[in-house]
Amino acid sequence: MSRALSWEREGRIWPHRETSEFVRSGGAHWHIQRMGDPAAPPLLLLHGTGGSVHSWRGPMPLLAGHYHVVAPDLPRHAFTQGHLPDDLSLPRMASQVALLNETLGIEPAGIIGHSAGAALALQLALDHQFGGPIVGLNSALRPFPGPAAQIFPAVAKLLFVNPLVPRIFSGLAAFSGDTERFLVRATGSHIDADGLACYEALLTNPRHTKGALAMMANWDLPTLRTRMREIANPVLMVHSDKDAAIPLDWAREAQGWLPNAELKAIEGFGHLAHEEAPDKVFALISDFLAAHAMARAG
Repeated sequence: MSRALSWEREGRIWPHRETSEFVRSGGAHWHIQRMGDPAAPPLLLLHGTGGSVHSWRGPMPLLAGHYHVVAPDLPRHAFTQGHLPDDLSLPRMASQVALLNETLGIEPAGIIGHSAGAALALQLALDHQFGGPIVGLNSALRPFPGPAAQIFPAVAKLLFVNPLVPRIFSGLAAFSGDTERFLVRATGSHIDADGLACYEALLTNPRHTKGALAMMANWDLPTLRTRMREIANPVLMVHSDKDAAIPLDWAREAQGWLPNAELKAIEGFGHLAHEEAPDKVFALISDFLAAHAMARAG
């Protein structure tokens, strides 16, 4: 069996390490980071497929001046362990996050989700009575067109059940030593050295890679698409014009599926814009969050 990431080994390089906690919830062992005044409105941050809390290293201190910010590593990602493979479906993952919130004693005043994390935020609104504002950063909401919607999850599932595949992927990453080039090609983003070091640790770990593949295999965006008209939450979508993973046109289309959504484009950045330019992203979302989260908290 491939070894898990070690907090005392790989975790030494994780940004904001001093804010980390390990929490037992629902039989799983979650890694979370918390920042800001515990009496402030709680703000939940949800990373995307294959990521971790490190992706919030820039936005977290900015947001913590106004909110009690909570960011978990999602099930079977990075330093969160103990979830079953079935917990990686969109509804089951939303249930696990809702249970974590209950364990932590928080009711989020708002949720920010990056990429697949935005879909997870919408699922929390649908299934767990979350009624606050949602910010989707480079949201992964649109299913692949046509037959690809069935083909891509099926391929991910096949890769997941083959125990050699995560090792091969991670082995290639370790051999190439070229995390930066991979990220630029896959996302269109150029990030800092701290972020690259964390992605290198993640991409070279077979257990984390298998978690990302399991999430891809179980993610059912077509079903979410059929329910988006039910979501009354105010939604702000921030999307980069240079996103190599999810085109801006896809975000414009997804905006039309949500009854109460607005879209802001950010120019010159890729899929990881919140890591490239956290100050610019914060400036785009701060007024929206303040108006809606503070109104709800009051």
